[in-house]
Amino acid sequence: MPPKSMNNPNRDLLVLFNQELMTPQSIEHEVELLHQLLYTIERIENLIIAHMDLHTRFPVTVQRGDPQKIIANALSALERKNGRIILLHDAGGDRASTIAALGPLIDSLRARGFELTTVAGLLNVTPQAGTPSAPRDEAPQRALNLAAINIANIGEALLVGTFLLALVLGVLRLVAIGSLAGLQRFVPRFARPRYGRRAEDAEFLPLVSVVIPAYNEGRVIGRTVRSVLEQAYPQFEVIVVDDGSSDDTSTAAQMASDDPRVRVIRQPNGGKAAALNHGMTIAAGEIIVVIDADTLLAPDAIRHLVRPLADQRVGAVAGNAKVGNRVNLVTRWQAVEYVTSQNLDRRAFVMLNCITVVPGAIGAWRREAVLEAGGFRTDTLAEDQDLTLTLLQRGHRVALADQAVALTEAPETFEALLKQRFRWSFGTLQCAWKHRAALGRRRAGALGLVGLPNIWLFQLLFPLLAPAADVALLATLGRFLVESPVLGAHAAWAHAEPVALLYLFFLAVDTITALIGVAFEPGEKLSQALLVPLQRIAYRQVLYVALLKAMRAALKGWAPGWGKLERTGRVQAT
Repeated sequence: MPPKSMNNPNRDLLVLFNQELMTPQSIEHEVELLHQLLYTIERIENLIIAHMDLHTRFPVTVQRGDPQKIIANALSALERKNGRIILLHDAGGDRASTIAALGPLIDSLRARGFELTTVAGLLNVTPQAGTPSAPRDEAPQRALNLAAINIANIGEALLVGTFLLALVLGVLRLVAIGSLAGLQRFVPRFARPRYGRRAEDAEFLPLVSVVIPAYNEGRVIGRTVRSVLEQAYPQFEVIVVDDGSSDDTSTAAQMASDDPRVRVIRQPNGGKAAALNHGMTIAAGEIIVVIDADTLLAPDAIRHLVRPLADQRVGAVAGNAKVGNRVNLVTRWQAVEYVTSQNLDRRAFVMLNCITVVPGAIGAWRREAVLEAGGFRTDTLAEDQDLTLTLLQRGHRVALADQAVALTEAPETFEALLKQRFRWSFGTLQCAWKHRAALGRRRAGALGLVGLPNIWLFQLLFPLLAPAADVALLATLGRFLVESPVLGAHAAWAHAEPVALLYLFFLAVDTITALIGVAFEPGEKLSQALLVPLQRIAYRQVLYVALLKAMRAALKGWAPGWGKLERTGRVQAT
């Protein structure tokens, strides 16, 4: 039943309660005052707050800055008999909407026969007694509390602002990259340039030299060599370059097959780039296919790699590397990442001729173009990316052979993943800095205007912004837990809800990106994309740490070596 006036039980009573949540002391005082009110009218049943109009940051039940909506919601709540206390709540912020709504609201209520009073009036005390001044001796503590609140609010605003920036950048990139990748994948007439699409290109079958650099790969090298020998390609040779291994890599490679097309070369340890250059120097083929020592090739991989090179403008071809050891959550997360990168980034960038890396796991190179460019350089850890960028700047095209599939072994533990991604991040940072002169230069074509900006923005800087989403969510949830006992769960959730919804949208963008990437790849299950939200638990954090470690190492001028992973040999051929 609705509450009645204590002086006249036949008249409706309406309490206007203006709450300004400025300090913890004022919160405690107003809560205590409300308790007194409830005690005074304890005989009234079902007394609830009918309406809370506005919080300064986040809308609660009405649109911010709309006095008419405030009035309409308050009257609607009263008509539904939701209570007889109206809470005008501006949280000490912009009071313009509250003030604009107050006069018309009072007139509307009186016109409906309501008698208005305040908490102090209901308690039969003076207005000053209802809002006593805070003790002067508490002024220092109030100042500290206010400063702490301001610092917290500024920190929260910076976090949420960074979060929003990362979200906007991610959405814009998804729209741009997704559109280009979709055209390349599903509309062949838009897939420019058409490398390897001419009928006569299928007849381009030159001698191919498959170079496999190896360092302590005795466990997996034999299987890789046999995989190459099973290729449906008429003429090729296999060159295994053992870069000073301390295990039985050379022996395992030699024992893999007695096929005369296989040569095993040993050299003192000089790094992967040195091993690749050695292999390329002694190679007889005009096309060099480079694969990692743990890679298993699909039977037609070389044929698909070679075909785009029929176009003499093409200097290199990127293959399609997939995770072959999907044995746990860590490797399955990487599998989704590989497929998404392959099907979105490379498909989009081949349209613009700015693929920035031919993967070391599977790629083909025109030998003449590589030698003219100086071969694989030893001054970065990402020798494949460095050479790709060099060829693009020298006017060559870099093509994509998405049907040239190779299964590679991904790290199976977070420790191994951190080690690998540290090396990748460090090498990417080195290449971005080495080729910085082309950044933003029109003469560098799409590489300078799209490819290199993409590296700096989305591979190096964007990952540093992305953790703001996680931190903002954690900070918001922490604030919710602190505010709930004081303000109540409803008011506290009003603060937390917008950030929580933004975070869900952030996860949705990530998941949609993965869904698109997986959908573009034949033979991949869409259900893999559902693993993406779980990446926020630990996987993404490992990538953040790897990037930060790489930046720290770069600033200190330290560079790691091969960074070789411990192989398990669990790649499964499909």
